[in-house]
Amino acid sequence: MKKENRQTDQGHRRRFDEDFKTSALQMVSSGRSVPDVARALGVNENVLYRWRKAAEGESAPSGSVADELAQLKRYCRQLEQERDILKKALSIFSRTT
Repeated sequence: MKKENRQTDQGHRRRFDEDFKTSALQMVSSGRSVPDVARALGVNENVLYRWRKAAEGESAPSGSVADELAQLKRYCRQLEQERDILKKALSIFSRTT
């Protein structure tokens, strides 16, 4: 038995747009199994698993707790400054001349 080489398949990867990936992941999240969706769309199961993992990674929070704490402290300082400016503006505009 001779193994057939296909010139069109060698070195070429199929590329899928984001809409296709999103719809495939929605099919999986709606309750269909990954192998079933893969067969229906003509995609390898591993590709769907990789897309799902990437989508979960995007939605997961990034950074450590220390980074988040520093960010929240900066935001708190900003809010305090805005509050102080508004207090001063209120006192200036509420004066009677």
